[in-house]
Amino acid sequence: MKSYSITRRLIISVLLVELLSALSLSAAAMFYERHVRFHSFDIMLRGRADSLLGAVQDAEDTQDNVMLDGTEVNFPREDIYEVQDAGGRVLGHSPNWSGPDAAMLAARPGRSFRLSLRGTHYRVLRIEGLRIVDPGDKGGGIPRRVSIFYGAPIDRVWRDIWRAVGFYALVSLTLLAVSGIVLWWFLNRGLAPLRELAAQASGVSMDSWNFNPPHRARTIAELAPLTAALETLLAGLEHAFLQQRQFVGDAAHELKTAVAVLKSSLQLLTLKPRTALEYERGIERCQLDCDRMEDAVAKMLTLARVETKTESPQAHYATDLVDTLQQVSQQFESMAELKRIRILVSATSPAIVDADPEQLHLLCGNLLLNALQHSAAGSAIRAVLRHDGIGIELDIEDDGDGIAPRDLPHVFDRFYRGDPSRSRNTGGTGLGLAICKAIVSRGQGTIEIASELGIGTRVMVRFPAAMESSASVKVVVRD
Repeated sequence: MKSYSITRRLIISVLLVELLSALSLSAAAMFYERHVRFHSFDIMLRGRADSLLGAVQDAEDTQDNVMLDGTEVNFPREDIYEVQDAGGRVLGHSPNWSGPDAAMLAARPGRSFRLSLRGTHYRVLRIEGLRIVDPGDKGGGIPRRVSIFYGAPIDRVWRDIWRAVGFYALVSLTLLAVSGIVLWWFLNRGLAPLRELAAQASGVSMDSWNFNPPHRARTIAELAPLTAALETLLAGLEHAFLQQRQFVGDAAHELKTAVAVLKSSLQLLTLKPRTALEYERGIERCQLDCDRMEDAVAKMLTLARVETKTESPQAHYATDLVDTLQQVSQQFESMAELKRIRILVSATSPAIVDADPEQLHLLCGNLLLNALQHSAAGSAIRAVLRHDGIGIELDIEDDGDGIAPRDLPHVFDRFYRGDPSRSRNTGGTGLGLAICKAIVSRGQGTIEIASELGIGTRVMVRFPAAMESSASVKVVVRD
């Protein structure tokens, strides 16, 4: 898709709006000027027509007619006029007058009309007047009605109108050009933080996660959410990439170590001829190493599946942690009896958690297995579930060897084992607690470990209580 400039689009859009406004203003100015100037023009025509009416005098004849006194007529040469009496007789007209036409005769008194005469356009006004002949006679004189047609050229009026409109248009275009320059400057200045933010974001790569957004981007209301979102997103991506690299490196190291142990065991068998019993024991050791390697791979796959499993945002679960804990404790009863260890479960049912039931089963299994592997014979493991209405807390406490203080900060790290020799004896891979932490984090919970050497270890897991009334809850019951 072809890229485009936000600045250019905004400037063009604003200029187009201003141009339409300027055109609208020019059109409004033209209508206004036309109305005002022709209104003044009509007033001028009325005044001159009234003056022409004043030049109509008594003809001093026996029929008591009226006439136009030419000595009192003094109008511009380009104007036209004609005076008629009530019978249509022409009393007088201007030298450039060529006679009335149908439009003049049909015009109503007091109204103006347009007339073209020898290529010149006129605006003509018709008025009706009354002159009194012999006003001193008995009866007040004889009334005589006259019709006056007076017109003047309108070309000059239109020139004045277009000159005014041109002035308005020129001023509008000048303001448009000035505002365009000012707008371009302000937009470039205003969008500078966005360009700086984009430049910083474009410099981020898999090899360089350095992202330092400009300070202005944090203080601008429109850019602050975007800046925070980018920082959160890039921090998460960086953590994911680093986690992936660490996981691959740790997995490669663990598998390399396991393969080296297996290879050395096989080489040891081939160094010299051995008895059948020695070969049998060597093969058993190789089998144990293969089992340990298989277990490590299975746990790596489990951890990857827990960390990458995606579900729709509307998907929710309603898993009873009490039932899950009781089922897991029953599965470990045989192992606990062999080691003469008691598993004590204290829980009030139900304790609904919004988490995948399979992952909760794996969580409880890993925690109880860890406690069994590191508890002495004759001791007890206590699993307590508490529900305070806001959250659900699971405590698993043992009386085992405990964890050294230097190892506590690293117990959730992948492949971390405080005592490698003991891990080899118990079959540990260093992934169990990492899997537990991933499951708890996925369920929006927390997990903590408190331990003292020679006294025991306590694992505290807390989940938020699930909303059982939600319409999208998946109620899951394990067999």
